[in-house]
Amino acid sequence: MNEDAYFREATLRICGSLEIGNALSDLRRFLADSMPVSHIFLQHYDPQYQAMRSIAYASESESGKLDLLTPLSKSAREKVTKVAPAGQDAFLISDPGNFPVSREMTAFHGIKSSSVIVMALRSDENMLGYVVFTSEGEQVFNEEHRSYVEQLKEPLMISMSNVLQHRQVIKLNELLADDNQYLHDELRRISGDELVGARFGLREITRMINQVAKLDSPVLLLGETGTGKDVIANGIHYSSSRNNGPFVSVNCGGIPESLMDSELFGHEKGAFTGALSKKRGRFERAHGGTIFLDEIGELPLQAQTRLLRVLQNKEIERVGGVDTISLDIRVIAATNRDLAEMVRNGQFREDLWFRLNIFPIVVPPLRERTVDIPALIQHFISLKAKELKLGSIPVIAPGAIESLMHYRWPGNVRELQNVVERALILKPEGPITFEHLGVSERPITHSPDYSDPEPLLLDEVTARHIKRVLGMTKGKVNGSDGAAAMLGINPSTLRNRMKKLGIPYGRQPA
Repeated sequence: MNEDAYFREATLRICGSLEIGNALSDLRRFLADSMPVSHIFLQHYDPQYQAMRSIAYASESESGKLDLLTPLSKSAREKVTKVAPAGQDAFLISDPGNFPVSREMTAFHGIKSSSVIVMALRSDENMLGYVVFTSEGEQVFNEEHRSYVEQLKEPLMISMSNVLQHRQVIKLNELLADDNQYLHDELRRISGDELVGARFGLREITRMINQVAKLDSPVLLLGETGTGKDVIANGIHYSSSRNNGPFVSVNCGGIPESLMDSELFGHEKGAFTGALSKKRGRFERAHGGTIFLDEIGELPLQAQTRLLRVLQNKEIERVGGVDTISLDIRVIAATNRDLAEMVRNGQFREDLWFRLNIFPIVVPPLRERTVDIPALIQHFISLKAKELKLGSIPVIAPGAIESLMHYRWPGNVRELQNVVERALILKPEGPITFEHLGVSERPITHSPDYSDPEPLLLDEVTARHIKRVLGMTKGKVNGSDGAAAMLGINPSTLRNRMKKLGIPYGRQPA
């Protein structure tokens, strides 16, 4: 195919669809006949977040729009605006592992690329973004492939410009949306339609949700306070066949023990002083749907006994009643406590623990998923700006997120949300700097290190760090001087992580 025919055919595919994901997919299939392209990404550098924003992609199996931020290290940020050699719009990276930007981007997206071609989309002094072509396996790009890509600069620039303008129109339309429609969308998103971090920091959690959602088995959510266990519970419910039924949430730690049975199981008129009418309990209200028992570790032993019957027989009796009421419910429980330890101490029924612990999901603390912080900040700013009725969504000052990425977040996602809301209250017009919020008082001891010439998988880095801390504690996990305390996580969380990574248990000899 001559150059004119090649340019015409490629341009038809780039501009042949209003959906940028479909256009990139058509382009990738066309180019695959002449070059070993496995992925195409449309990206631009966002200085506000000091991160690369991926806005569309195409691979052999899928394609679509994105809105993903990839945090970049300092060395990568210094290179990102100087990537293209003078007089050259498309350039070839033969060893992506030795180039900071390509190394971090391919690692973040889980791509093992053997070579990369980057097309810089710039007009005069304005840099619109980049189109990135990656290859995998033994086949690699060469100079001829680079020249193929360089010929497509003009149609790719038009496509990129249209995408960015369309994104701006969408943002303006969202600000003008009807309040009732916004409330509906937000309630659906909070209820599990959108799980921030589902593709990265919570990828394993998302996989487990997809596994268990279609079943009716009980689920036990474990994790520190503020990690978003309630959002995970919503996600399970709204991903299941029960999504049209009720989702009833119960804070077991917020109900007085004297009212526990009445709140959970209901009561008949005259069952006790003050019972002036019949009342349905939370379990009965959840019929046909899901009941979420938050802080299950705070449930009194008497209520635990009745809960066990519900799980085993799917039936209840109201307080003061004699009729047995059959239920069709799914039970999701959550706790930040060590239920196994509570069982040993006689504070939690062992048979109930066995019944709930069929499918445990450990929700990681925010300090173990800092990769999601930029996206969470963006999500909370958009959410809180509308709740506070701000005229527009404030921007973030350059470099403002860096201190948040190195904070330990003892309050996890809930604390991050509060920090964002406070920042909007203090400076609603922007730019937001997160100054005077106290987030730099307890920084993480070790910040991410991108200096290793060979990028490691996240599990490998985690395993190395856990082994190093276990060596310092001679294998001790529990206690104030144990590895769990040094790592700032629950001992059961650490043991689960060690089991997953294949790290043996047991104290080492002194």
